[in-house]
Amino acid sequence: MSSPDIVTKLAGAEALDEGAAIIKSGGVVAFPTETVYGLGADAFNEEAVAKIFEAKGRPQDNPLIVHIPSESWLGRVAAYVPDAAYELFDAFSPGPLTVILPKRSDLPLVTTAGLETVGIRIPNNDIALELIRRADTPVAAPSANTSGRVSPTRARDVYEDMAGRIPLILDGGRTDVGIESTVVTLAADTPTILRPGAVTAEMISEVLGEAVYFKGKVKVAEAPGMKYTHYAPRVPCIGALTPLDALAAAKERDNSVVVGESGFVREAEALGSRVVDLGDTPEKCMQNAFAALREAEKIYKFIVIEHFEGKKGYYALNNRLSKSYGGKVFCGEIAAKK
Repeated sequence: MSSPDIVTKLAGAEALDEGAAIIKSGGVVAFPTETVYGLGADAFNEEAVAKIFEAKGRPQDNPLIVHIPSESWLGRVAAYVPDAAYELFDAFSPGPLTVILPKRSDLPLVTTAGLETVGIRIPNNDIALELIRRADTPVAAPSANTSGRVSPTRARDVYEDMAGRIPLILDGGRTDVGIESTVVTLAADTPTILRPGAVTAEMISEVLGEAVYFKGKVKVAEAPGMKYTHYAPRVPCIGALTPLDALAAAKERDNSVVVGESGFVREAEALGSRVVDLGDTPEKCMQNAFAALREAEKIYKFIVIEHFEGKKGYYALNNRLSKSYGGKVFCGEIAAKK
């Protein structure tokens, strides 16, 4: 909950020392990464990490990712780093990849949601890296939105959710990737992606020889975003397989809009739908999706989102967006759970 005692400041890189001081003193700071904005605190300070959960309204069994500035810090967080992990960090870091490793015994269980493992990544953003260096501690940071909401890719998105909850938001402009990092575990027989992102199974396979996406029912969330509904706008949403389905779904509600890839929405617009164009490549669509949903919810009462299942290059984006509409996909006259 917000507090009248907390005044939230928006500032740029000039406030890095202030942000580092807040983290050192056990506070929480929002900062940009290349994926989405993060809500960061000292990963080794239990009270500080608890403030992240409080600010977000986040379930306690949803683990946090710990951010470090370089591979040389891995030993400050992980009890053991296998060669395969170094290969992945060498290939993809700094960048949108999180590797799950055994945690050090002094890393609080509140940070890992009770698990003996921890997700670690090196963000590809100068403000994030410098903030961590100046704070001189690994920084635990989930996305800087209230739990279940659309992840923030702009500082103003963070302010919408976090004003009055945290003292400082470091503004680094719009994020480059637009969805959260890929999370991979090396604990299985085959390297397994628990949360898809811009680093794909094919890319990891080129480094390690093989990698697969997690399939099955989640009992214990080993990574963020596995167990709960996420990325949800404040208005009802549904997926659509075709532009014709999108039109039919949109007609069921007043003041609706269709959101999707350029080709999809051009067809929907020609059929008579209002549309939001995310772009003509998977990278552009990922970068624009969350901001588009945040803007659409302010204007429209119902959002129809292209269902990207089976569309080459859109696996990670479909993972995120299908959670925003709870997996309900409009097929002809029927809204079916996919």
